[in-house]
Amino acid sequence: VQLQASGGGLVRAGGFLRLSCAASGRAFSSYNMGWFRQAPGKEREIVSAISRSGGSTYYADSVKGRFTVSRDNAKNTVYLQMNSLKPEDAAVYYCAADWLPWRQESGLGSEARYGYWGQGTQVTVSS
Repeated sequence: VQLQASGGGLVRAGGFLRLSCAASGRAFSSYNMGWFRQAPGKEREIVSAISRSGGSTYYADSVKGRFTVSRDNAKNTVYLQMNSLKPEDAAVYYCAADWLPWRQESGLGSEARYGYWGQGTQVTVSS
């Protein structure tokens, strides 16, 4: 699975951005997908995830109520709508796919399950 994230940019605090992750290669709809971020000097963390069917989602506590993950399997794309952005949301955002297709849709927040990574997209939030 090849992944390409896009949609990052500079936004003021309180603003919004929509990230996209386009996938190519194997059957996209068979993979659970995740969004991660890494800020300078910090470890990478999982932000959100969505099951292969789209029926289950996961959000880190820090983004609940502000971020929304979705996917369009017909377009081989997963999205991350980010609203009410805060300076602490600034990071490089990455999308990732599950190690294996057709895996269970539970446990989406487990970082270890994701094995395919795209290049990141920078999100900068000014205060």
